[in-house]
Amino acid sequence: MLIYVLDIHGTPLMPTARAGKVRRMLADGRAVIAGHTPFTIRLAYETTSYVQPIALGAKTGSVHIGLSATTDDKELYAAQIYLRTDIVGNLSTRREARHARRSRLRHRASRFDNRRKTNGWLAPSTEQKVLSNVRAVTDVTRFLPVSSVTVEVAQFDTQWIKNPGLTGTDYQHGEQFGFWNVREYVLYRDGHQCQYCHGKSRDSVLNVHHIESRKTGGNSPGNLVTLCETCHKAYHTGTLKLNIGRTASLRDAAVMTVMRWRVYKQLKAALDVPVRLTYGYVTKHIRIEHGLEKSHVTDARCISGHPDARPCGTVHVLKQLRRHNRKVMKSNLLKGGRWKHNQAPREIKGFRLFDNVRYNSVPAYIHGRRSSGFFVIKDAEGKVLSNSVSYKQLKLTRHNNARLCFALRDPFNSSPS
Repeated sequence: MLIYVLDIHGTPLMPTARAGKVRRMLADGRAVIAGHTPFTIRLAYETTSYVQPIALGAKTGSVHIGLSATTDDKELYAAQIYLRTDIVGNLSTRREARHARRSRLRHRASRFDNRRKTNGWLAPSTEQKVLSNVRAVTDVTRFLPVSSVTVEVAQFDTQWIKNPGLTGTDYQHGEQFGFWNVREYVLYRDGHQCQYCHGKSRDSVLNVHHIESRKTGGNSPGNLVTLCETCHKAYHTGTLKLNIGRTASLRDAAVMTVMRWRVYKQLKAALDVPVRLTYGYVTKHIRIEHGLEKSHVTDARCISGHPDARPCGTVHVLKQLRRHNRKVMKSNLLKGGRWKHNQAPREIKGFRLFDNVRYNSVPAYIHGRRSSGFFVIKDAEGKVLSNSVSYKQLKLTRHNNARLCFALRDPFNSSPS
């Protein structure tokens, strides 16, 4: 497992795999621990700052993010991040509570007309995904000397679909790239399922069928539909009749289109290195061409431009969390009409919700707290380690930073932690 290194001023240097040397430097005071996820040290003395070119590939998305930082022949960092999917539900619950409070409990006239959305406004769930994607990339630049960033922002390029005349380095690879682009969109739109039998034929081979002839309807997505190979052959032999009309909408790609430009612009503003865009159909072509298995991290390595780089062996798996429960009181009253607090204080005995701690030398996270100082702790995968452990038995590693980290190994221990 690699250990990431900062110089005395906090500038990233090349990582090292020499855990024994790092242990001695920490013991001698020549270095201090700067971070645990991933494990990073900061040197306490002046040193040279030679670094190699490092390309960071980021597979952005609304549910998962894949990251891979590579040199020409080696992967230096790999991560998969799970984003929050609970924001829409939390906002809906809050809206219902407010409606009940303002209408049923005490009437108050609506005041929606005094609210104005600013230019560039995004829905809270989308805004959080944009910020998470930007944070995921910028965090890597804090412990690695990244020299370039390539971001995959969508499975397909809707602008290319609407205007095939666009030019640029991403489009100058022959007609095959253009075909993969439209084909990937149609498969994505149809949920990778035959639109006639809906999987009943059990044929795993999918074809993209022209509803009208290629000459009449062209290759636009509205004239294409996903069929399994069994149904596709049956149609062309005349034993099957399709009742599928043309589709003509790209609206299901609108959210990713909005995120694409917001993420790109914010990364360009936040980073001092070149930031480029790419698309999923390009990544898929590279992955298949090099015979790689599909995963978010593998895709990110292809995006970085070094698909054949030797994997680093450790994938950092992160899960986004809320920092604190903002709901102050329980929805239901206690006997006698008394309100009950819905949350504990921000800190109890010096510990916060989702703090990273060590319990019997095992890394864990706090999932429940009592004012008496007894907590519920779980490992990163959600397995309960103890339903009631005293705070005196816990050692704080770091406070909640809105992320749970799993699949990490201790740099001084070969066993998984």
